[in-house]
Amino acid sequence: MNNTVFARAAEFIWQNARLLERRLFAYHFQGGSRTEVLAALTAYQNADGGFGNALEPDIRCPDSQPVPTQHALEFLDEVGFDAAMVQRICDYLLTITTAEGGVPWLLPAALRYPHAPWWQTVENPPASLNPTAAIAGLLHKHQVDHEWLAPATAFSWSKLAAMPVTDMHEVGAVLTFLYHVPDRQRAEQELDRLVGAMRTAGLIADTAATGYVRKALDWAPTPDHPLRNYFSEEQLQAHLDATLAEQQADGGWTIPWPPLSPGCEVEWRGWVTLATLRRLQANGRLLITG
Repeated sequence: MNNTVFARAAEFIWQNARLLERRLFAYHFQGGSRTEVLAALTAYQNADGGFGNALEPDIRCPDSQPVPTQHALEFLDEVGFDAAMVQRICDYLLTITTAEGGVPWLLPAALRYPHAPWWQTVENPPASLNPTAAIAGLLHKHQVDHEWLAPATAFSWSKLAAMPVTDMHEVGAVLTFLYHVPDRQRAEQELDRLVGAMRTAGLIADTAATGYVRKALDWAPTPDHPLRNYFSEEQLQAHLDATLAEQQADGGWTIPWPPLSPGCEVEWRGWVTLATLRRLQANGRLLITG
């Protein structure tokens, strides 16, 4: 353990991170208020119930978008679902759901504003497993009762078996679905099949790999994670060692993809640094000081 890791990272967050990540840092490490986290998150929610306003830093569009809405649910998952906020989210999802039962990856409004080059779509985009499956999984986890969920669940089941195991984001969305969907026997069978396909496709990168990849801890970040048993302790500890070594001189961690702008990079680094601290803590590699 390095007793300066936490102090340096905390300084980076207080100096650079968005208000949302600063309040999440306080919530997770300093006994901070859940109410203050929700207040910061609410600033990204639009009148239609969806989330935009660069909650996903690479999409600068103020209008509601599916993936930022997924991210909002992920932040809520950290602090506990807020019933009113989630009701509005689900009502929004109904307005963008296609006849297939799912939501698109990106809506065309995003293209009118600065966005990273990989965020592209068509005029009438089809439903996509990413983010439909992830959203459905999170709603199942928290036992949300809303009319959007059953068709989205059916859509996810119908698409995942034939899904090409090539895109780590799509795979990640499906994994979230499989962790929490109520049909556990079917989900466990699909999980085992999918992890095998991920290995074959090279989606689980070696610890020494560089670039925009996902390694052992990216897939199974905590000791109680559903995928933890698929990785050796040697793999996990090596990844933890590498993570500690990657802390930058300014106390934060970097992003492995090209930033849209300097400001966008700082926003992402606050997000990533907070997530890294939580991962180190969960795996017993963080000595909290101060």
